[in-house]
Amino acid sequence: MANGVDEDIGGFRFGPFRLAVSERLLTKDGAPIELGGRALDILIALVTAPNEIISKKDLMAQVWPDALVEEGSLRFHMTGLRKALGDGQAGARYITTVPGRGYCFVAPVSLAPAERNGPSAATPHFPHANLPPRLGRMIGRDVDVMKLAAQLTDSRFVTIVGPGGVGKTTVAISAAHQVAEDFAGHVLFVDFSVITDPGLAATTIASMLGLSVQAEDPTPDLIRFLRDKRFLLVLDTCEHLVEAIAALVETILEAAPEVHVLATSREALRIEGERIYRLDALAYPPETPGFSVSAIEQFPATQLFIERAMANGAHLDVSDAEAAIVSDICRKLDGVALAIELAARRVEAYGLEQTAALLDQRLTLLWHGLRTAPPRQQTLQATLDWSYSLLSDLERAVLRRLAVFVGHFTLDAALEVVTNDTLDRAAVFAAIDSLVEKSMVAARPLGAMMRYRLLDTTRAYAIDLCTDTAEWTELSGRHAAYFRRWLEQNGSEWSTLSTANERAPHFAAINNVRAALDWCFGDTGDRQIGIGLAAAAAPVSRAMGLLPECHRWTERALQALDETTRGGSEEMQLQASLGVSMMFTRGHHEATVAALNRSFEIAQMRGDYLNAVRLIGPIYFYHLRSGEQRQCLLQAKRCAEIAATLGDPAATALSHTLMGVSLCVMGGLANARVELETVLEPDNPPASRQIHYGFDHYSWAGIGWVTALWLQGHTAQMRDAIDEAVGEAEAMRHPVAFAIVINAVAALLWVGDLDLAEEHLDWFVARAETHSTGPYLHMGNAFKAELSIRRGDVETGVATLQRHLEKLHAARFELFSIRFNIVIATALAESGGFAEAWSLAEETSQGIEEKGYTSYLPELLRLRGAILLSAPELSNMSAEDYFTQSLQLARIQGAKAWEIRTATDLATHWAGRERAGDAKALLRPVYDSFTEGRDTPDLKAAAEVLARLG
Repeated sequence: MANGVDEDIGGFRFGPFRLAVSERLLTKDGAPIELGGRALDILIALVTAPNEIISKKDLMAQVWPDALVEEGSLRFHMTGLRKALGDGQAGARYITTVPGRGYCFVAPVSLAPAERNGPSAATPHFPHANLPPRLGRMIGRDVDVMKLAAQLTDSRFVTIVGPGGVGKTTVAISAAHQVAEDFAGHVLFVDFSVITDPGLAATTIASMLGLSVQAEDPTPDLIRFLRDKRFLLVLDTCEHLVEAIAALVETILEAAPEVHVLATSREALRIEGERIYRLDALAYPPETPGFSVSAIEQFPATQLFIERAMANGAHLDVSDAEAAIVSDICRKLDGVALAIELAARRVEAYGLEQTAALLDQRLTLLWHGLRTAPPRQQTLQATLDWSYSLLSDLERAVLRRLAVFVGHFTLDAALEVVTNDTLDRAAVFAAIDSLVEKSMVAARPLGAMMRYRLLDTTRAYAIDLCTDTAEWTELSGRHAAYFRRWLEQNGSEWSTLSTANERAPHFAAINNVRAALDWCFGDTGDRQIGIGLAAAAAPVSRAMGLLPECHRWTERALQALDETTRGGSEEMQLQASLGVSMMFTRGHHEATVAALNRSFEIAQMRGDYLNAVRLIGPIYFYHLRSGEQRQCLLQAKRCAEIAATLGDPAATALSHTLMGVSLCVMGGLANARVELETVLEPDNPPASRQIHYGFDHYSWAGIGWVTALWLQGHTAQMRDAIDEAVGEAEAMRHPVAFAIVINAVAALLWVGDLDLAEEHLDWFVARAETHSTGPYLHMGNAFKAELSIRRGDVETGVATLQRHLEKLHAARFELFSIRFNIVIATALAESGGFAEAWSLAEETSQGIEEKGYTSYLPELLRLRGAILLSAPELSNMSAEDYFTQSLQLARIQGAKAWEIRTATDLATHWAGRERAGDAKALLRPVYDSFTEGRDTPDLKAAAEVLARLG
């Protein structure tokens, strides 16, 4: 973006911030602030023109000079920028919106002196960064790393292609570290070696980025997340998923212009724009007589062999004769780094000459057996075969059995799964320790625990050796049973994990669970174990946002139930998880509530009342989203009855939440606040906030609280509650974040805070697009249409709102249908469409009667009265009759928000009928009862009427 800023200027200072334009860096009190590229461009444009109004059109032209974008994109990035600056917090004000004109940077700005020879700025924090550390010393690859770093700068997609064991991953990691600063630390390392299903390629990346996966193909979600970010994806071990990854990378590169990809594979992905970097084996000495010690020091293959051998305890004083042996070994291993390391680690035990002799024998035998295999695979396979021959019988047995694990595993898992009648825990422990020493098993810390894994080639080799079907079946069953127990014991931790590093130790468990489920429901698997494993995995899938997988596995497990397993705790868990996953991925269908009700029925039949009361949460939520408020009240009463017998803090809090929300939407505001205050009491024990079956009752109590504050006329308190709730919601990965934000938008629109509502609405729509949540996206667009109506674009707004309301009807998502009908009817009446408005008002009245959403009834009665003032022929009742009913009901409900609107309309009507005294007597006490919110449109209108009345 051209901004005309002098590169020699150190930057700009405002408040605690320093903006270094040339470095594209924003710091606060010296600490870097993470800010997206577009948001930073917006900030630079505004700061370099302080106190000047920049139109939205000009701002978009500066930030997106080569693209056509809608204002929604600008608003979305502006919202993120304001949040990063803390705009509006503690009295700080930086950017103001000038209605109809644009934006203006209003904080005092000063030039900052250039910082010469100072320390480099820290890389902005990226919570999902997980690039493994590079080797302390890497032999023979410096040139490769430099070339790759240059290629990654010039090209957006580079694939390192080479044979297995050549060092592709090591070089890729080092190259990624080399260029990490160019991407501000936004580097994600994805190990595909543990993924066997091509359909999980995009899911794996999305999950590691903390995205909630709610569709079978999360690629659109991933694209929405990446499309405006400068990012480096390192995709490791792609060859077995090459077609799926090729298609995914092609889509990412096309849609996300700032994303670069570094892949490793045994074959090229063969897509447009791919730049292939052939990683050859390490150079080794030619077969020349009389090779000297000084000569072998010039070749990285021999350097690696000597260094690794000595690092593992070998005492080498290399003579010219030994130099020839080392050279010969490296030539036979074709310079393949993995094979060289495996051989070098044997020198301490067997000596250099014996190592060469053993290597010679095994390689010769194997070459004759695998003439059809590629030469490099022959060499690596031969090395593995040779290494395996040097193991004891115990080590071989343990290695074969460890192959059941996919990716990393813990020592505890190995001791539980690998042991059997002939292998006790002590023997397995000793064998694993020995296998690590012999480099047949890799070990490294991951999180707070040491993790182990078989290298891909070693695992494939070991699986080929497992020819005993009975043994493999027994082993797979133990593997599945272990991870079922692990999930039951540790599954509750998943909802607290937010960064890639925190989740990393658990991703291996998910991959092992997937492998176990595949086996359980395969031809030779154990479906009974699979049913239990799927039931245990379902809560974790929900917590990690893997809802399509949750739906798929629970459905398969339910199909596998028989007469002996139906009606048990496992079916209860499976039906609940199926219902919850369907609610968020498939919408409101009969099958959804049928699954939830079946789960509740089983809990009751089993006398499991704790789970029964927990299950009422998602059942209530289903009816709430369907607009069935009378059903919601029945569920709330049922929940209260059961919770009263349990003494469980979370169950009690849930019952108060459900009753509070129901009372709020049905007009019992005073009692609703009592119920909700009980839940929101800060001294409540943490156990009262536990989430079960995906229903976050604590957040829903906050949602009801905001609604109650608005309806009771506590506007300032409502805004404070919204600020706190929305701030927490934007950091959530739970679907309740949508409910929190859209409820805030609904309240803000009623009190006329249109700009703030628009900011939150932009976040909501962007998040809905990212997570492919169709009903939420239609809801967001419906509220955008309401915003247009309130800003005066009635014709377009009504048409758009009606269109999205139809889509919400089709999805059976009726939570805001009454509200939207009232908004449309009001707009129609104000445009002169009285008959159409009256018809819609009558239809809405019937809907309230059927569904029980009575909190809106005072406003609907007011609207009908207002229509009759202009079209009295539409009803036998008078406008005053409707106004009077509205006032009476608003007072019964304690809904001052509705009372002031009706009192203002009726007072205005009376004033025109020469009843000024009655009008003033009606309106003045209602207006004076408000202690806050005098800046809202409704109270301003009331004040104007009172001023005219004198």
